[in-house]
Amino acid sequence: MEVKNQISLAEFNTFGLAVDAPLFTEVTSSLALQEVLKDPRFENALILGGGSNVLLLQHLSRPVIKISIPGIRIVEENDQAAIVSAGAGVVWHDLVMWSIVNNLGGIENLSLIPGLVGAAPIQNIGAYGVELSDVFYNAIAIGRKTGDSKIFKAEDCAFGYRDSVFKNELKDEYVITTLRLSLTKSNHKLHLEYGGISQTLDEMGVIAPTIDDVARAVIRIRSAKLPDPTKLGNAGSFFKNPIVLKSKATQMAEEFPSMPAYTIDKNFTKIPAGWLIEQTGFKGKVFGNVGMHKNQALVLVNYGAATGTELWEHAQRVMAAVLSKFDIELEPEVNLIN
Repeated sequence: MEVKNQISLAEFNTFGLAVDAPLFTEVTSSLALQEVLKDPRFENALILGGGSNVLLLQHLSRPVIKISIPGIRIVEENDQAAIVSAGAGVVWHDLVMWSIVNNLGGIENLSLIPGLVGAAPIQNIGAYGVELSDVFYNAIAIGRKTGDSKIFKAEDCAFGYRDSVFKNELKDEYVITTLRLSLTKSNHKLHLEYGGISQTLDEMGVIAPTIDDVARAVIRIRSAKLPDPTKLGNAGSFFKNPIVLKSKATQMAEEFPSMPAYTIDKNFTKIPAGWLIEQTGFKGKVFGNVGMHKNQALVLVNYGAATGTELWEHAQRVMAAVLSKFDIELEPEVNLIN
């Protein structure tokens, strides 16, 4: 086990924040992780994946364990479906592309979501009408205190909108090492109804779309809206899309007829946070080194040498404006790390 002292995490978080950690180690297997968790120096360590869903507010006083467990393979299959296993350190988009190359459907709408596989069930990542929970088979995780391995089935995970048991009752209790998904081998069910996918497919001249076509459409949409974190520091969507009572959404639609909204069920409606932020005038407006992106108001951007505190202060400024104008509280999707 290689342990580094006083290391900058600038290359390990997509905001590019130059935050230091006192100790740092990287693990590439479950066994290596179990060994590190036994080391008293790494008690209370921050578990870091791709760094695409964290805002580091200041230099850390605790150590960091970077999860880099590789590997993608089919572990079980029949004529209709395949169970695909991926290591927690696999780049999520690489898993999507691997699945498409192998004609396995179910996650094509989740193309280009930043981050690693291990974070996917924690956040229950989702986009364009599809969530991870739709294809989740199980996950293998290591208990931080016991070092024991445990298999989590879907019913164990309490999946919700950008939510799971790993963010609540079991927060910081387990480290996910392997994710298994149930993907279709034929008769793929395509989700084209959300986020302009159908329109983009039309623009691409696609009449009978395949899972590859859907993925290419999603990549085109996301690339046009979202800045590349290797060129402009960001963590993708900074806020969750708020879910409000249907009666409130109806009331708002009367005042704002062009407001986009998506029915959750007979009682609740989801309103895009990006639209709410845009209505408050923050889209594309820069405050020093920070701002909400010009093409997607949902994305908080580090335009230069911003600190985590500066970014969070701007996020709070935006939240206050949305609350004042719409009486809706935005909730960060990104984890705040002190």
